[in-house]
Amino acid sequence: MKQRLTPAELDARLKFVVGCVLATVLTLTTVGVIYALVFVTQPIGAQAENDKMFFSVLSSIATFITGTLAGLMISTGRNTEDKDGNGIPDDEE
Repeated sequence: MKQRLTPAELDARLKFVVGCVLATVLTLTTVGVIYALVFVTQPIGAQAENDKMFFSVLSSIATFITGTLAGLMISTGRNTEDKDGNGIPDDEE
């Protein structure tokens, strides 16, 4: 029978999955902006109003996702110590 995961292991897996999803969304957003800048024809001397709004929305989304991703990676979840660096909190060993 498979052993159940500890809360710390579940927390680590959740952070990993959410981090991967947010990083993927941020990457796709960045690729979309770069594509729109490089391959879509713009009016000469100005930027189309639709494109200006599109970039504004994508910029806001990218800023939000970057902040969320940073907050997720910085958070520790619990204040446990791991002095030996093996990934298991010292109070659970």
